Amino acid sequence: MSTAKPTNCAACLPGDAMNAVADANAKSRLVVVSGLSGSGKSVALRTLEDLDFYCVDNLPSALMPAFVRALSEDAGGLPPRLAVGVDVRNRANSLTRLPAILASLAETGIAYELVFLDTRDEALIKRYSETRRRHPLSADGLGLADAIALERKLMKPVAAIADRVIDTSELNVHQLRRLVIAELGMKSGTMTVLFESFAFKRGVPPDADFAFDARCLPNPHWTPRLRPLSGRDADVRNWLEQQPDVIQFRDQLRGFLETWLPRFRDDGRSYVTICVGCTGGRHRSVYLVEQLAEYFRENQTQVLSYHRELE
Repeated sequence: MSTAKPTNCAACLPGDAMNAVADANAKSRLVVVSGLSGSGKSVALRTLEDLDFYCVDNLPSALMPAFVRALSEDAGGLPPRLAVGVDVRNRANSLTRLPAILASLAETGIAYELVFLDTRDEALIKRYSETRRRHPLSADGLGLADAIALERKLMKPVAAIADRVIDTSELNVHQLRRLVIAELGMKSGTMTVLFESFAFKRGVPPDADFAFDARCLPNPHWTPRLRPLSGRDADVRNWLEQQPDVIQFRDQLRGFLETWLPRFRDDGRSYVTICVGCTGGRHRSVYLVEQLAEYFRENQTQVLSYHRELE
């Protein structure tokens, strides 16, 4: 394996300067998320971003040392938690050089972990069929099966050096998020709270610890100008906040969770999922989840939000 050092990297500095850089970088952790297209890389990166990782997707491998160096030189220094997505959109020579690039980063003192998400061909074909998205390599005139086969070949050097390979064939989005939180993003001794909005017409999320029904509240859906928007939009927020029942529901829900979430934490729970549903999962439930997540982020170390019907 080649370990050639890029020019202007920390490893090329004089001894004292290099040691200072290594000491500073030793406080940082880098997770490189790679894998096959359709295996869940975007879900994993978004989850890490929710966990306060500084995330960059589809960064060319060759630019990784420059990316880390630029962050190191920033006034705030290198963030303690970094995540970079690397996939087949990189040029083939960048993928084959990845081992040497990671070796050079290791010499600067950064602790890194390469995670490769794998999925069986039949599961990938089903996912592409359901989402109707194009495979990144299909632009070359390849059918889906041939594009997946070529991608496996191109990604083989990356999979070969992975610290962990995760098979996502049988995982849904919620299960993958939970796995990433539990195994990659957890801070020791903390409890993660996930607030999730959903539509009752599509069923209650199966992993809900609490599910609250907001269908009794005034519905912005019946206001034509608000119908195409979501609970994230200012116009919908303003409309809902003019409804006394919405404010009462929100505040009483906050009070209930303020009382009981600490009991879960003291009981040793590491993960709690709070779900809020409405009819379509776009307005009332999204607004309430955003409000709850913002409120509890002030006191909880790790708070995530997810909108099932908007993803």
